[in-house]
Amino acid sequence: MSSTGSGLDATTGGTAAARPQWSSRLAFILAATGSAVGLGNIWKFPYITGENGGGAFVLVYLACIAVIGLPILAAEVLLGRRGGHSPIRSMAQLCRRDGASGGWAWVAWMGFVAAFVLLSFYSVVGGWSLAYIGHAARGAFAGANAEAIGGMFGGMLSSPGTLLLWHTVFMLMVVAIVGAGLRAGMERAINTLMPLLFVLLLVLVGYAMVRGDFGRGLEFLFAPDFSKLSTEGVLTALGHAFFTLSTGICVMMAYGSFLPKEVNVARTVVTIGVLDTLVALLAGLAIFPLVFANGLEPGAGPGLIFVTLPLAFGQMTGGVVFGTLFFALLLVAAITSAISMIEPVVEWLEDRGVARKLGALLSGSLIWALGICTVLSFNHWADFHPLGFLSRFEGKTLFDLFDFLVSNLALPLGGLTIALYAGWVMKADILREQIGLGDGAVFELFRFVLRFLSPAAVLVVFVYNLV
Repeated sequence: MSSTGSGLDATTGGTAAARPQWSSRLAFILAATGSAVGLGNIWKFPYITGENGGGAFVLVYLACIAVIGLPILAAEVLLGRRGGHSPIRSMAQLCRRDGASGGWAWVAWMGFVAAFVLLSFYSVVGGWSLAYIGHAARGAFAGANAEAIGGMFGGMLSSPGTLLLWHTVFMLMVVAIVGAGLRAGMERAINTLMPLLFVLLLVLVGYAMVRGDFGRGLEFLFAPDFSKLSTEGVLTALGHAFFTLSTGICVMMAYGSFLPKEVNVARTVVTIGVLDTLVALLAGLAIFPLVFANGLEPGAGPGLIFVTLPLAFGQMTGGVVFGTLFFALLLVAAITSAISMIEPVVEWLEDRGVARKLGALLSGSLIWALGICTVLSFNHWADFHPLGFLSRFEGKTLFDLFDFLVSNLALPLGGLTIALYAGWVMKADILREQIGLGDGAVFELFRFVLRFLSPAAVLVVFVYNLV
């Protein structure tokens, strides 16, 4: 292996050997899949599929995963492994090794800030699942009508104390896991939570087969009707394919820094993509049959999970048990993603000599504090629109602005920069060695996609989101 891929620290002369590593390829796959599988799969994918006509949207989404998501994910992982440190330090060192301008390192700084901001509002939404576990377990959905269910959700959002409580509990769980370290904290939690997630999903799909209109759910997801797919739907599929794999904000670079050198990046990334997509499709199979069986609307938007689905559980036999299991599933998905979002921040503090436990506590405290802005955006600050004087941001709260900053700016710009660096700055022989695709046509196709197709597609999403 060449010195560029050996893990040498160009600044200190030390090696990355002392850095902890995932115990196995499977451990990394579970961790990376856990990062990718979050609220985007269980909450967002079903409702945007419902809004965009079902099967045709799913086909476009799968194609976008292959063309955009996987190549950029692979590039981000291999950059993290080559660097062997926090994303910020890794990118600075890689620029020196590759003879590139230090300006490329800004992608790590942007990812650092984006992960920080993203977790601040993600934690608030993750806290909703904690609250709804309690609602479902005590039978609050049973026999309730749409007005009552909507009132329950609205009442939660209007109460800053309630939102702050669950936001706090969620962040404490994340800090405790990450502060315990790679093996004792993150890996141990992921090895428990990810199998639990798949078990819960399969149980809920089984429930949907028995209690829901499963045939109609299958048809909706897998029988494409392109007349229902608009240009906006195609661009939504492009954007979600990019968002769902956690690319662009350096969390996969942080996880990749713990990846042993002998692990084949290409095969591993494909496995992660397959598992992530499988979870999204299984979530659809668990949700849509119940929605159709109760005569509800699959295109209900963001309220599909917290309003429409509780209404379905409240009208069905076994709804208390399976409603509780569903929101437990949502919580598991949220936690496995959240621990990856805080990791780049904790690693950056570790690089500066801060112990991991203290780094996790400091990071979590600052992220929690910023999350209060999101909490208040749903109630006391609901009428505060800081950029409302611009037509593009008219009516947007602080929460909306945070979401826009991360989803529409940071993620696509980060992914674009990662693709350009790996495709154009890294030498072809180094990329070939790191990715594990051999010397043939498959590698050349991968490099072509990384250099041209992925950046072009990301630029389309970026411009569309802005305009």
